[in-house]
Amino acid sequence: MTIDLGRDFAGVRKAVAAECTDLREHDSFARDLIARSPTLRGMEALQSRRPWPIGVTVTANSCSAAGDLPSGANSETALSGDFLTFEVCALDGSFRWHFDASRLAAKQIDRITEHLQNLLCAVIRDAHKPVERIELLSSEERAYLLEEMNRTAAPYPSERCIHELFEAQVRQASDVLAVTCAEEHLSYGELNARANRLAHHLIALGVRPDQPVAICLQRSVAIVVGLLAILKAGGAYLPLDPASPSARLRQVLEDAAPQLVLADAPGRAALGDVGVDVTVVDLATATPPWANLPASNPDARALGLTSRHLAYVIYTSESSGTPKGVEMSHDSLMNLLWSSPELGAPKRRTLQFTTLNFDVSFQELFSCWRDGGLLVLVQEETRADFSALLEFVWGEAIERLFLPIAALKHFAEVWSAKGVLLPSLREIYTSGEQLRATPMLRSFFELHPRARLINQYGPTETHVVTEHRLGANPACWPQLPPIGRPIANTQIYLLDRRGEPVPFGAVGELYIGGAGVARGYLNRPELTSERFLADPFSDEAGARMYRTGDLARYLPDGNLELFGPQRRPDENPRLPDRAR
Repeated sequence: MTIDLGRDFAGVRKAVAAECTDLREHDSFARDLIARSPTLRGMEALQSRRPWPIGVTVTANSCSAAGDLPSGANSETALSGDFLTFEVCALDGSFRWHFDASRLAAKQIDRITEHLQNLLCAVIRDAHKPVERIELLSSEERAYLLEEMNRTAAPYPSERCIHELFEAQVRQASDVLAVTCAEEHLSYGELNARANRLAHHLIALGVRPDQPVAICLQRSVAIVVGLLAILKAGGAYLPLDPASPSARLRQVLEDAAPQLVLADAPGRAALGDVGVDVTVVDLATATPPWANLPASNPDARALGLTSRHLAYVIYTSESSGTPKGVEMSHDSLMNLLWSSPELGAPKRRTLQFTTLNFDVSFQELFSCWRDGGLLVLVQEETRADFSALLEFVWGEAIERLFLPIAALKHFAEVWSAKGVLLPSLREIYTSGEQLRATPMLRSFFELHPRARLINQYGPTETHVVTEHRLGANPACWPQLPPIGRPIANTQIYLLDRRGEPVPFGAVGELYIGGAGVARGYLNRPELTSERFLADPFSDEAGARMYRTGDLARYLPDGNLELFGPQRRPDENPRLPDRAR
């Protein structure tokens, strides 16, 4: 049934009454749905005569006061809802609620009652007002949703660039290992010197702040040298995967139009089939022209580089398949690094698992270097074989993992078959889709009691914006863990189609405001203006918010539950960017 909320209350009431009359002919809502949509016949919930979690019962007897809220267990009224029934008397309009006290709290029922009263009072004041424009929220609840739930302000070094965190570790512990890959190991001082020499070369080649510099290399120490060099030179790194199809590489290169691309032999081979004219800086050459350049840090001030400039441009795809480049600045990423509860934690041996063209790779690198940890790169063949990956994690005594939810599930399955314990493991960060606490996943963490699972959420356009750290006892985890609460300096808004906040606990479209919002899409002003909007709820000048297209709601404890992207019934599901 479709109800046009653009109509006034009387019009909506008549439409609902007419629909209910038609439904009586079919004896139940379930039968009517199946009659209209035979494809729903296989749904188990529709096989019963009363599948609905929420129901309305109309009686001829006067109901008790609204404050009298029986659970329904001892009520003589036939309840039409599974865990919530609204009982209303047809004679005098009195009503009461029946609810399952194990699944709903009295406070939630009070809030629903308040919304109902606000609706009826508004109808009395103006019967011709469109229903969708009736304000259900009290001023107190509106302030709670927009202000109290978003009270996340915290100091962070917004004026610093992200590579300066790495340079700070160089000053503190130059001889400590920073990165290892196969038989190659570099200390913080050695990695910094290599990156600096290359950065001076890039500056001489004309790299300037906000300029995209592509990087197309296989997994090796050279890839982190190149990435740091681009940042130090003031450029924005533009990652290209040598394994990507030529058509994809061509689309990105033609759109971003970088003047330079850092590459090795596999990267040059991949670019050779693309047919785009771009200058290649070969990082695999035996005699690099930058070998004798200064090992000192380039002067950011002399370059005109500030934290407002871009750190990277990462391309992701729309449902149409057309890639779009997300422009992310240093200060936005600095907020993410500074908001982590693990800031200042013991140095972690962190696995570098994801490819650079996924934004999670940024977390792997800089959350590790922020605290002076060791970044452990894994070879592509090991990364693709989860049995070998499990052995690698054990052999390298990895302490921190970032795994997309699909990869985490596969990792737990292989672990279950192998039975290998990972005594060094302390943290697994996951994201990308709905996390499910499967028996296998619970078993993994029960046998690794010192490890914690952190569920994160955030599209590429904002990076991580919410986080939920699951408890130490996996037996207490919900089947579908929430995505948590907003991180520091981040605002979450759940809005209706008019851009107004939905009631607490109701499903709304998720909008993100605050420090983590990207600048926009490279060379896509129309799409940028469509998805990156002025934030009407912020007092900060120029504040913006990103429209995710995802649906979510607040749980009673204040955590967010994600339902994924909203779409028409005939649309295919869209995987979140971080899942891709």
